[in-house]
Amino acid sequence: MWKEIVRQKPIAGKTHREDKWMALEQLVRAQLTSEDPGFPLENALSLDAESDDKGWRAHETGPQTIALTFLEPVKIRRIFLRFVEGEHERTQEFSLRYATEAGVVQEIVRQQWNFSPGGSTEEVEDYTVELEGVTRLELRIDADLGRDKVKATLDAWRVA
Repeated sequence: MWKEIVRQKPIAGKTHREDKWMALEQLVRAQLTSEDPGFPLENALSLDAESDDKGWRAHETGPQTIALTFLEPVKIRRIFLRFVEGEHERTQEFSLRYATEAGVVQEIVRQQWNFSPGGSTEEVEDYTVELEGVTRLELRIDADLGRDKVKATLDAWRVA
């Protein structure tokens, strides 16, 4: 049997290790449907690796939306999301959409995840994308699929 190992070529000649995260706090205007003052969105967007902040949390239960409107259109190659839940067993659904300066609005992903304190307590999503002229990213989180008993959380959101 003949075998050959063929290395995959990264998109645009970059690997994830070479991606540089955007300083979103300086590049966007955020709109949120709810926010716990003790867990502001800045916690989830911060690039400070030394930070002990515990991410963002909604002040109210029910589906929540976080929209990031860029001050100038940007090119996006990677989107990273991390959700952590160590207390409640639940099924969460999130969707991620983007809009461009040309007026295109499109869903990137819609996904469900089952959290269980005795098992699955962390969801990490790392998407490689090719998005040009992005003016807005929108993350919608339904923390417990319409039961409205758990508050939505987001540990980290990075964009490169």
